[in-house]
Amino acid sequence: MISNDPSHFPPQQLDYLAFVDIYEERISAFHVKHAEFNPNGRQGVHSGYRPWMHRAARFRSLGDGHVDFVGVFSKLGQYGYDSRAALEWECIMKSPDQDAAEGAPSIADHVIEVTEAAFDDFAGEGPNIEAIRSLMGWKYD
Repeated sequence: MISNDPSHFPPQQLDYLAFVDIYEERISAFHVKHAEFNPNGRQGVHSGYRPWMHRAARFRSLGDGHVDFVGVFSKLGQYGYDSRAALEWECIMKSPDQDAAEGAPSIADHVIEVTEAAFDDFAGEGPNIEAIRSLMGWKYD
């Protein structure tokens, strides 16, 4: 089983949405934490031994980084993920209390209740094949 933590992908320059597509059957946990990657002419993925506050790749609070959580929650909903989304605090700036106060409502706002009905099935009864054939003028023996 895999714990999906998209915050580890931007610093490595990996596609976290493709990861969900590839490993969706194995994802059993989901850590919600942001990360940002701001390379410049002197530092990139590894950032050397600089303090966390000054690194190009660093963890942030939910809403403060570069992870597309609308996309992540959509992918997880698409594949029927029905486990928890755990807020993980490792922000270099915000306190854990502020992170929790802002992050928990944000997660609740992102959770997708996947529909049971098709968006184009307005009557909820499925297609009437005979009516369609009649309208189209199709004749069958």
